[in-house]
Amino acid sequence: MDTMTRTLVAFHAHPDDEALLTSGTMAKAAAEGHRVVLVIATDGALGLASDDYEGLAEVRLAEARESADALGVARVEWLGYADSGLDGPIPPDPPGQVRFCRASVEEAAERLAGILRTERADVLLTYDAAGGYGHRDHMRVHEVGARAAEIARAATDSQELRVLEATVPRDAIARAVRLVGKVYRFPPEFDPTTFERAFTARADITHRISVRKHIAAKRASMRAHASQASTDGSKGGDRTLAAFLRIPRPLYDVVFGREWFRDPDATVTRGSKAGDGIRNDVFEGLP
Repeated sequence: MDTMTRTLVAFHAHPDDEALLTSGTMAKAAAEGHRVVLVIATDGALGLASDDYEGLAEVRLAEARESADALGVARVEWLGYADSGLDGPIPPDPPGQVRFCRASVEEAAERLAGILRTERADVLLTYDAAGGYGHRDHMRVHEVGARAAEIARAATDSQELRVLEATVPRDAIARAVRLVGKVYRFPPEFDPTTFERAFTARADITHRISVRKHIAAKRASMRAHASQASTDGSKGGDRTLAAFLRIPRPLYDVVFGREWFRDPDATVTRGSKAGDGIRNDVFEGLP
């Protein structure tokens, strides 16, 4: 265990994104005695859900807090923005709110930077430039996270804050999706070919975190987002999250037992053997 307590801030677009991309790393950091903070950009109100869920924004934010409890997160913050939706024209702003993709990057970054300064964050987790699978709110998280780190660093005259972009090697996730697809039928809105164009090339991955010791917490984090695990018949039945939760534990551990990150400030030697130069500790290299 690291003898120095540090602070990890995980910045995500919607409630449930943390469960899929960084929950294992968050649980690992918390278990090792570090402070973990979850910041959510939007309320997730445009996520597909069964009609059984009224007031979806409040439900999803409550689910995020339940997920955070399972991971040992010390603080959960919502930046106050509204969900922009997956595709099509960005819907009109709801009363008293702004859709995240319509918000000023500078304003959103200032809000996040305020949390980074208050928490004296050592590591900020965001997304890669592709926004993972290309969701517009995820791409905005990348932009806002990068700018917030610049603001926070300038305010403290320090370069110690590290940004790590949560991602997945394209080939690994495409292979995993194909494997899962042989056992389970994905919901209609799920396009498995998306993952052949998404996320980050393996050569650019700088951190590979083993989270198998914290897989129960990761699974509990996914399970906390019940509104996103099912829809009514008119909306296509079970969602992707539900399919993941039905994977038997041994296979689940293989598929979700690692999490990956890209350090945009690191120099990665292309053409090296798979895994060469990849760090296994999210805090490696910090003073």
